[in-house]
Amino acid sequence: MITSIDTRFTLILSLSAIAIALVDRLARKKRATGGLPLPPGPTGLPIVGSLLSLDSRGAFYTYLDWAATYGDLVYAKFLKEEIIIINSRKIAVELLEKRSNNYSDRPYLAALIPFGWNFNFGNAHYGDYWRVRRKLFHQTFRPESVAKFRPMQLTKVHQLLANMLDESAHYVDHLESYTASIAMAAVYGYETKPRNDPLVAIANKAIFGPLKVLAPEGTALVNAFPFLLRLPNWFPGATIARNARSSYYNIQDMIDAPHALVQKKMINGTETPSLVSDMLQRLEEEEPENKPAFEKILKDVSSTTIAAASESSTAVLVVFVLAMVMHPEVQERARAQIDAVVGSDRLPDFEDRESLPYIDAILWESMRWEPVTPIALPHSNTTSDVYEGYFIPKGATIVANAWAMSRDESVYPNASEFQPERWLTSDGQLNGDEPPNFVFGWGRRICPGRHAADATMWVAICSLLANFDFQKAKDSRGKTIDFKPTFTAGFVRLPDPFPSHIVPRPGFNSDKLAHLIRMASI
Repeated sequence: MITSIDTRFTLILSLSAIAIALVDRLARKKRATGGLPLPPGPTGLPIVGSLLSLDSRGAFYTYLDWAATYGDLVYAKFLKEEIIIINSRKIAVELLEKRSNNYSDRPYLAALIPFGWNFNFGNAHYGDYWRVRRKLFHQTFRPESVAKFRPMQLTKVHQLLANMLDESAHYVDHLESYTASIAMAAVYGYETKPRNDPLVAIANKAIFGPLKVLAPEGTALVNAFPFLLRLPNWFPGATIARNARSSYYNIQDMIDAPHALVQKKMINGTETPSLVSDMLQRLEEEEPENKPAFEKILKDVSSTTIAAASESSTAVLVVFVLAMVMHPEVQERARAQIDAVVGSDRLPDFEDRESLPYIDAILWESMRWEPVTPIALPHSNTTSDVYEGYFIPKGATIVANAWAMSRDESVYPNASEFQPERWLTSDGQLNGDEPPNFVFGWGRRICPGRHAADATMWVAICSLLANFDFQKAKDSRGKTIDFKPTFTAGFVRLPDPFPSHIVPRPGFNSDKLAHLIRMASI
């Protein structure tokens, strides 16, 4: 019986693929290109195109290889999806920023609603639905507003230091708790537990599972065969459908649980200022018929903030730890500057930032060296376009390959090496080069929370360097364990666990930390 079902499933999939190929061929014949060629790219196989050519470690590796063969603008097919890959900052600026009125849409993703990810307005099509949510988000997280979060960010980074001092081996968990607690406080006014917070656990469970299927190479399959999302759980090959159902319910928990908690606190009069509590107070002034729609917008914005803030910032901080373990000389230079500016009688503060350019250089190099979102959320164009003689079809999936940009030797010599000095002048000041903002996206769809994320990451890096030493681990015979870093595959790219030993700097202990935290709160 199982063999029969498997055979039937394979037959259905094959017939569907053939039908898609025929329809696609007819559509391409009808399309007017003005006699212009598509950008160069791999020929691909019948039906599946170049989907099977992608590197299992991450499609961005393949895109970079294609750049060496075809150039910085590449055309490929993944099943029925037309993909335009941008491998240079120059072309990304020309198309995604200077022509942002045409390139600010998002491609259709069949998986969004079944996986529950339609709450995330970052995936929304360009239009009023997106603008309303972006405007509400911007009110809280625009550059001139994020400074109000600094006292809270300092409180959270001090808790991070205490957790690290208590149990540094679990630094990834501590970093996850740190970034999530800042987002939870800003959005919901919620004070997370130092460890194992239930709402943070709900958010992590919801966010991390479905990210891989939302990448362009993952969506191509479900876009081409949407019935895969509706297969019953018992059906062979129903993994995607099962994951979608699980993700949907996890997402609903992430959306509803913290929102309900704020509502309960408002009834009791115990709420603290936050995006949600402030907006719920405004909701009371709305006409009754408008309230459901307003509350839906508020839930979308608050949940998008949590999803966007936690994983990417955590990943950058883990990359920072990896870089410090591998480069003790960078730590030494950073600590020398911190000691000269901050001294040993207090903890770093945001007011120290202007005097600590090397910390900015470390942050920027951590983002560039191993981009945690090597392929940002894809764009789509609302009308056909021409760039340097190449035809770009309407509705293509436009992929900006941040990995290729981070490896551009003409911009970043010895690009595979971690070198914070590349951002500095000979006298140690920032050299004016543009930070690697390509990791935040492009044009009108650039990450609107990047300013808050920048502050969260900077103060963590500065505080950790001021108080801890990051070392390679040693084996039982006291010999240093060398390793080659590896990374997870997925939309957000994290270093795999690596041998490390994180210890307090000499003279740094729990009593001193408690004293410094007390002094900082005065």
